[in-house]
Amino acid sequence: MVSPVVTGYYRYTDIFFECLLTENPELHRHQALPEADRSPLRASLAQDAFIHPDHPLHKEGIDGAELFLGTLQSFETRLLFSSAQVEYLRYWLHAMGLTENLISLPYSDCLLTESSLRHVSPVTFKTKDELKGALKQIEKNNKRLKGADPMLKTRREIFERVRTLWAEKVGVWCALDFEAWDRDHTMLTEFGWSFVRWIDGQQVEEQGHLIVKEYRHYTNTFVQNNREHFSFGDSELVNRATFKTRIQNLVADLQKDGPLFLIFHDNNQDIKYLKSPAVNADLPNLNFLLPDAKPNSGVFVLDTSDLFAALEGEGGHNRRSLERVCRHLQVPTSFLHNAGNDAHYTLLAIKEMASGDPLDMQREKRWPNRTGNTAYPTAPQTGAGVKVKFEPWEEDSDYSDMEGVGPVIDKTKPEQVAE
Repeated sequence: MVSPVVTGYYRYTDIFFECLLTENPELHRHQALPEADRSPLRASLAQDAFIHPDHPLHKEGIDGAELFLGTLQSFETRLLFSSAQVEYLRYWLHAMGLTENLISLPYSDCLLTESSLRHVSPVTFKTKDELKGALKQIEKNNKRLKGADPMLKTRREIFERVRTLWAEKVGVWCALDFEAWDRDHTMLTEFGWSFVRWIDGQQVEEQGHLIVKEYRHYTNTFVQNNREHFSFGDSELVNRATFKTRIQNLVADLQKDGPLFLIFHDNNQDIKYLKSPAVNADLPNLNFLLPDAKPNSGVFVLDTSDLFAALEGEGGHNRRSLERVCRHLQVPTSFLHNAGNDAHYTLLAIKEMASGDPLDMQREKRWPNRTGNTAYPTAPQTGAGVKVKFEPWEEDSDYSDMEGVGPVIDKTKPEQVAE
């Protein structure tokens, strides 16, 4: 049997609960499937059967059942079957003699085309409970996102596009970071980079750290001085002219292998440094919007502070520091404010998010039951309902593990005072 081509997607609920209605082209109305065809179809879509490795829709090399997670134009999320899956299943059931007739496709209004979706990506479920849990969580999140800040919705969309592009193993993903003397930001003291590309499907990584010889003895007043503590190789001491040339050549070379994704943590200042006279990198057309489809060329800007804001449900202008983002993602750090280290931790942070599950599923796995109105769970949930509620000790690495533990003693009440 020739594999059908994906022409669109169907909502999981439309197929699972409403596919018993098909379109009768002769009567121009919907009609119920006959019982002889209904029962095998229902059995094949039962959740315990669907996740079984012998299911006809099981994909070779995938541990579990593959469906798709789509974002509608309204920003609501839906679990989807591809049209190819629906086509294949109905032909398979008939070819195996399980249905008397070739089941008609669901009625045309069910089909979601590319224009109906902002984004779609594959998602895998290993167990029946995972699938059931995802369906419940999607419903909750859609309710919680009603009235959400437009910035949060945009960030969520970018997050899913990043996941899709990372899965495609396309281009070069390079994190960059500069350090400048904190009394004069025109004096760039360090530059660090950390990138990954794919050669024959395998990740190839490189890191580096440059220190400007002329400014080596300039010490910061307000920011830590960690330029001598690069943790991922040997630092190179270069003069200002070489510093400039090396960065220009790096940026140019990375653009030779398809699209280049430049990754920053809070990109504003670092992009200014790239364009400053001290560097003057050749980047005439930086793209701050990611394409819908896999690009063949171009330079695209990604920001881990925005991606983490999407993951934690932050719709405002609050940006987490790199240290806090890494702590929440459980990426160990040391000697931050070294440009080479910061670049590498920025790359590790985006890899953690981009290689994980779809946003809402990933958030729930990382921080279970930490969103929504936990004090009043039956209250209406709006956009704030997807914001993760972190505990104080998760926010501050210096927070005492004894702070806030135990009851508060009222010394005016003798019965509460220890003897």
